[in-house]
Amino acid sequence: MTTQPTLTKTGGSTGTPGDPQSSNGLQAGLKNRHLSMIAIGGVIGAGLFVGSGSGIAKAGPAILLSYALVGLMVVFVMRMLGEMAAANPTSGSFSAYADRALGRWAGFSIGWLYWFFWVVVLAVEATAGAEILESWIPQVPQWGWALIVMVVLTATNLASVASYGEFEFWFAGIKVVAIAAFVVVGLLAVFGLLPGSDNPGAGLSHLTDTGGFFPAGYGAILTGVLMVVFSFMGSEIVTLAAGESEDPQRAVTKATNSVIWRIAVFYLGSIFVVLTLLPWNDPSIAKDGSYVAALNSIGIPHAGEVMKVIVLTAVLSCLNSGLYTASRMAFSLGRRGDAPKAFARTNARGVPTAAILASVLFGFVAVFFNYKWPDTVFAFLLNASGAVALFVWLVICVTQLKMRGIIQRETPEKLIVRMWLFPYLTWVTIAMISGVLVYMLYSGGDAREQVVLSLLVAALVIAIAVVRDRLPKKADADAEINA
Repeated sequence: MTTQPTLTKTGGSTGTPGDPQSSNGLQAGLKNRHLSMIAIGGVIGAGLFVGSGSGIAKAGPAILLSYALVGLMVVFVMRMLGEMAAANPTSGSFSAYADRALGRWAGFSIGWLYWFFWVVVLAVEATAGAEILESWIPQVPQWGWALIVMVVLTATNLASVASYGEFEFWFAGIKVVAIAAFVVVGLLAVFGLLPGSDNPGAGLSHLTDTGGFFPAGYGAILTGVLMVVFSFMGSEIVTLAAGESEDPQRAVTKATNSVIWRIAVFYLGSIFVVLTLLPWNDPSIAKDGSYVAALNSIGIPHAGEVMKVIVLTAVLSCLNSGLYTASRMAFSLGRRGDAPKAFARTNARGVPTAAILASVLFGFVAVFFNYKWPDTVFAFLLNASGAVALFVWLVICVTQLKMRGIIQRETPEKLIVRMWLFPYLTWVTIAMISGVLVYMLYSGGDAREQVVLSLLVAALVIAIAVVRDRLPKKADADAEINA
């Protein structure tokens, strides 16, 4: 067994008297209710509300199988990540574990790629939120709303991790209540139990009455997979946030064990309701969006405006969590010597101020690119980060293959969560993710461009990491993940 280095705090304050302080300089300011809602809301992105209509139009009712396949893949990935995070909760999560299991180059590469992904997401979500707000108050230009949204949520993250957790608790809560209500009301309408419904007793006929369950053929399932896979990104956020919680192991264990029903209810349940209330090729699904079309079909008044509020909440939630996630990954990279040392410093409230400001600064630059050169510079950034989610999941799988042995050898009592049928299901998941990447290359169009550009960016980051790896090591991730 190798001797583990002792942890040294990198900058920052010891915190104010009475505040719980984690050993890495961050404060344990997230309560269990925060972590629970972050875990539940983490799988509900704006893509579910906005993008599901396109998937339905391409695959018809078979899109349910696409969601089920991606959901199964995410369940396996989260189980693997939960195994590692429950044993060693840390703000660096899979990046720190990859550093330990695969080498410094791996932790450096996947950490920076993940940071890049989220700061680009900041621009996407800020723009989406600004479009909704401008439709309500056109006196403020779209760029003004984007600025306001970014500034407000930056202030929230700078205040304390508890303020981030509180905002996310309510943002995620609104999403969860909205989806749960949609599923309940929709199912009542489907089975003719909703009083006053304009679409009473729709039953299950719409699943097969318009060209069958596979109207576009069996291959449409894979096409649907490409369209829905990125709406699942964010499930892993809870493992980064666990490092700042009161009881990290309990939070991670609970989140990991509940991921199956969360995906079943919020994704499969809600899409099932849409497909049973309306024929898959109903023009209103493409025109108004799948959820608005479903609500309109049963006579829910002002469905469009109600859904706008919910989508705005989802956008703000994603923006809030994106800034948090990017800053904590930057903080972790700073602690391991793979980012500027200033990123690893925390203030008296346990907040990594420099990491937050650096992340939001790049987000502002990306917003500017989106308004100035949306079809060139910003399109490149968007496509170059497009496949990073799949790279992250792939690295989690490969890391877990090695981390299981390390944990069993050094601290076997920490294996509270275990991946099922190890290592067979881990290899199956690797094959599934690799298959999606290969199919993206094969399918051409935007999917191929995303994979090619993402691979080029990844190759560049890995090349930098390998060169750095040959230099004298400044830090060891063992200190962080064994804290």
